[in-house]
Amino acid sequence: MPKMSEEEKMLSGKIYDGSDEKLYSRRLVAHELCRQFNITPESDFEKRSQIIDKLFPHHGKNCFIQGPLQVDYGSYSYIGNNFYCNFNLTILDSCPITIGDNAFLGPNVSIVTPIHPFLAKERNTYVNEKGKITDKEYAAPIVIEGNNWIASNVTICGGVTIGEGSVIGAGSVVIRDIPKNSLAAGNPCRVIRELTEQDSIYLKSKLF
Repeated sequence: MPKMSEEEKMLSGKIYDGSDEKLYSRRLVAHELCRQFNITPESDFEKRSQIIDKLFPHHGKNCFIQGPLQVDYGSYSYIGNNFYCNFNLTILDSCPITIGDNAFLGPNVSIVTPIHPFLAKERNTYVNEKGKITDKEYAAPIVIEGNNWIASNVTICGGVTIGEGSVIGAGSVVIRDIPKNSLAAGNPCRVIRELTEQDSIYLKSKLF
């Protein structure tokens, strides 16, 4: 059986070496693209769009990211149509991140797949056989299905799936799956109730 590359280990959720030259180079490219995006005026729509195309080669139509943003790879993220994200998006896509159509993300949202060992002796950095400082880490994929609103200051952790049509309340830390059509919030994030037609804005006369 052929030996797995560090990239293959990372994407399959196994312990991998983040100092691997290929992975290190890809992170450098992504970080530089983020830097370029963050200093490009919002009015320069064409240049910002070109940077996003390079940073996120797998994105759909109508992808708007306010910025600033910080992304580890970008190439392992899959973003659907009509994506909107407010200020300060962080994406650590050491495992695939899949975001469905019509996702709304508030400011300061973090979507983070990496996982570190709980035991300090396993978590601490060390020098590998190539003389590089590294650590033992792994990752788990994240799926955010379509038609979701992720409110401000939400952190979504590796291994989580958020079902279609859900709302994640501000300040939540999502560490377990959320069913579709749910209103969920808290740290850790918990389902409060199901969303129904009774939540329609047209039933709230004070809004009109």
